[in-house]
Amino acid sequence: MSMPAGPLSDQYEPDPRRWKALAVCLVVGFMTLLDVSIVNVALPSIEEGLGATSADLSWVVSGYALTFGLVLVPAGRVGDARGRKTTFLVGLTLFILASAACGLAPAPGMLVISRLIQGVAGGILSPQVSGLIQLLFRGAERGRAFGMFAATIGISTAVGPLLGGILIQIGGEEHGWRWVFFVNVPIGILAFIAAVRLIPARPVETKQPLRASSFDPIGVLLLGIGVVALMLPLVQEQQWDGNGKWLLLVVATVLLAVFVWWERYQARRGRQQLVDLSLFSLRSYSLGCVIALVYFAGFTTVFFIYTLYVQQGLGYSALMAGLAVTPFALGSAVSAGIGGNIVGKFGRRLVVFGLLLVVVGMVATVFAVHLVPGDNVGYAAAFPLLVTGVGSGLVISPNLTLSLDEVPVSKAGIAGGVLQTGQRIGSAAGIAVVGAVFFAQVASTHGDWSKAFELGLSTAALLVLVALVVGLADQFAERRVGTSR
Repeated sequence: MSMPAGPLSDQYEPDPRRWKALAVCLVVGFMTLLDVSIVNVALPSIEEGLGATSADLSWVVSGYALTFGLVLVPAGRVGDARGRKTTFLVGLTLFILASAACGLAPAPGMLVISRLIQGVAGGILSPQVSGLIQLLFRGAERGRAFGMFAATIGISTAVGPLLGGILIQIGGEEHGWRWVFFVNVPIGILAFIAAVRLIPARPVETKQPLRASSFDPIGVLLLGIGVVALMLPLVQEQQWDGNGKWLLLVVATVLLAVFVWWERYQARRGRQQLVDLSLFSLRSYSLGCVIALVYFAGFTTVFFIYTLYVQQGLGYSALMAGLAVTPFALGSAVSAGIGGNIVGKFGRRLVVFGLLLVVVGMVATVFAVHLVPGDNVGYAAAFPLLVTGVGSGLVISPNLTLSLDEVPVSKAGIAGGVLQTGQRIGSAAGIAVVGAVFFAQVASTHGDWSKAFELGLSTAALLVLVALVVGLADQFAERRVGTSR
């Protein structure tokens, strides 16, 4: 199976700076995604250094994810209409300032506010990266570029705890957490200078100017409130007592249904839409969104419960906890690059194979923890986690490439924003579900962290299995269509 070269309507002239521009995008993408996971191992240090409560710590983690997911779609739309370079630079500036504010925070409240702003900046930047890859590359080159981006996603998620542990080790328990945020400042400044020089200013888009007179403010409002109502009870599941929070899911369903109706109404009237719903008529895109949502619900929970298990259950230091997840990062880094190079040959079959490897790796990790409990868990789980990481690299990179391949360049930002919003919602939902199972088991067994991890990871494996079933169903459907022809 070979991928189409992309819509014929997109004019393409290779930019000689495209690989250098990609390097800048990957550095910035790494920073924004790293801040999703790096904070987890810093929470005890933040608690000691600032006297933060459990509610404060929850918002330090979940507030970033919430605002990140909230602005992805509007930011993708703005990038499509106003120019990705400008939007990228604005988001990067805000991210640098917010990171500095986090590191300088004198009190928990200021840290939480700074993290919310940092999440907004990350949400602005992320769809610009995928949009710029769409703009700068075609064909096999695009597959390699998305492979590198997917490797960045996998590495940043997995290496976050390790890097956080190293910084805390260097800076000390009381103030080491500040360096988790300060490290973004010099890297961000260098990336800004490089971006000004290397990222092109809409060389293709300016030939086909977009109507930017309206950004569909009603659509922005409906989607924004709907996403907040959907994500808030998920990211605050452990801290928000009572079942009243789940009523927000009903509110979210109604608001998102109204949003879909509004966008269709806008299309019938020939007005500007926030999200062009015709994107979902592209089978590759709609299927990729579903797989990404379900897969991220399972895969991102591994780091959440594993770092909790080894730190709180086994007494690992922040550095040792980071080292424990390194095999996953190594496997993901290697296979994501390979996946980007061969996705054109194997197509969605490669994604299915990757999902199968992830399920096998997760199940093997459960058995490893069961057979070798105690302090040696890190050694016993290393190889199964390596297998899981290899599979993950073969999922994220090819699925991203296949999902966006048929999307017109003029809609790349919004398409990437919707796709990544699904990933963020999936991550929040997965952590809520798996976290609930994990903590309930810890409570019911009076602190049996090993049993809780086994049950939690089994639940995460079931979520990945759902994504595998979706991929297999697509393969069978495609085969039937091919046979009928």
